[in-house]
Amino acid sequence: MSLLKNKVAVVSGAGSGIGRAVAETYAREGAKVVIADINVANGEETVARIKKEGGDAFFVKADSSTAKDNKMLVEAVVEKYGRLDIACNNAGMGGAAAPTGEYDPESWDKVIALNLSGVFYACRYEIEQMMKNGGGSIVNIASIHGTVAAPNSVAYTASKHGVVGITKNIASEYGEKNIRCNAVGPGYIETPLLTDHLNKDMMKAVTDKSTMKRLGTPQEIADLVVFLSSDKSSFTTGSYIIADGGYTAI
Repeated sequence: MSLLKNKVAVVSGAGSGIGRAVAETYAREGAKVVIADINVANGEETVARIKKEGGDAFFVKADSSTAKDNKMLVEAVVEKYGRLDIACNNAGMGGAAAPTGEYDPESWDKVIALNLSGVFYACRYEIEQMMKNGGGSIVNIASIHGTVAAPNSVAYTASKHGVVGITKNIASEYGEKNIRCNAVGPGYIETPLLTDHLNKDMMKAVTDKSTMKRLGTPQEIADLVVFLSSDKSSFTTGSYIIADGGYTAI
């Protein structure tokens, strides 16, 4: 398939989970893909997987929580491929677990730096480049907790609500400039971010809250991201699309 033929895309946090699935699906749809991650081994593995299938990709080590690295990343994309058409800002973390009145301020700062400030920094430099291209599509990975609470995870909840707000602002500011920006709100997806932090009982609890009674897969989110990145969604901007197996329906 070739929904993204001749497009250049960048994906942050692409060394595993949803980010890797998005990057691989972008490549299968014909895009040249820049893999960004702070974990070199994981990022290079994603590149190897894409190249094994005949795709075009390269890796850039970047700390998505810093403005400096986000600027550097966009510059690296342009140096390699000459343009930037698509961005999926996926890098994120869950953070510490504690009630709001006991939440460690340092943990708050760390989560906000990556999940919220990092998305702003990414969009800031991606938009600057897309304006030079004459347009582009940005997909920010939020969460169902961009609309409902995640008890004992106040920083995560606040950051993901903020991502939705950033997305809507960009859509309102750049709609006439051919830059679209949408957010995806995954529910509980079977990725290391989930499986490394929840025990068996907690996993069952979140699975049972879904009307489909299962976890989602990274590929299910990647397919939605590709749609929003492609011309198939050319009239869609400022949207926050939840993919949660019915978790928030009740």
